[in-house]
Amino acid sequence: MSTNRLGRGLGALFQEHDIESLESFEQVKEGEVIHQLEVKSLRPNPYQPRKYFDENKIKELAMSIKEHGVFQPIIVKKDIKGYIIIAGERRFRAAQKAGLPTIPAIIREFNDHLMMEYALIENLQREDLTAIEEAEAYRLLMQKLDLTQERLGERLGKSRAYIANTMRLLQLPRSVQDDIENGVISVGHGKVLAGLKDEELILKFTNIIKEKQISVRELEDLVKQVGTAQAEEDKKTKREVNPHLEYVESNLKSYFGTKVKLKEKNGKGQIIIDYMTMDDLNRLLEKMGLE
Repeated sequence: MSTNRLGRGLGALFQEHDIESLESFEQVKEGEVIHQLEVKSLRPNPYQPRKYFDENKIKELAMSIKEHGVFQPIIVKKDIKGYIIIAGERRFRAAQKAGLPTIPAIIREFNDHLMMEYALIENLQREDLTAIEEAEAYRLLMQKLDLTQERLGERLGKSRAYIANTMRLLQLPRSVQDDIENGVISVGHGKVLAGLKDEELILKFTNIIKEKQISVRELEDLVKQVGTAQAEEDKKTKREVNPHLEYVESNLKSYFGTKVKLKEKNGKGQIIIDYMTMDDLNRLLEKMGLE
């Protein structure tokens, strides 16, 4: 996410809370010395919300570094084990890939509070954040500045609904978040899945998305079908239950591996077996011995 995409809100937010902009932060201050630090002595900021780095872009940067060197020094903090990277992790990764033994760096003093602060700044002012990284940055920013979703949205020029829907992605199982970050499923899919409370159902739908390449609209339709089926299930629990039918229904569910409903009235009835996809239907037909 670039500063332009956020409008003037991000700069105003940082200024209001006395947070230095990334551009200003990475400038060499008067009296500072640029050191050549061993690459092997560096490690990432533990508060870095970014988990995914585009390998192709890292390779491109590594090629440039091999030819021209590292022009912009990284910012680090010294600690007992070496140095922690505060800003410039991509340059560090590219320098590693390029095989550089050292990298230019500015050493500054930081407490944990400032380390987290500038990790957020560096991420929110970049153009290629994933939706999960964006959500994580919002979460940390809200905690750090003690802001509500509505207030944060106002300061960033985003609606409260946009902030809320983006942050809901963090409620998804970690494996589903990884699928979103890696582009296996879309952010739109993720936002639909985030509306579900049942983790098992979320994982089932995620597999359907990946196997069948269904659209967000098709996923919404499937979710509605499940909601309707659940409403019918709730109605069923309100009526008088026939113990024998309940036993048969339970066994059929176990056998077919899907929802099965038995409807009975005056000695007659129906058996309703749910399926989610055509492959699911074919699986059920095979169970029945039908081709």
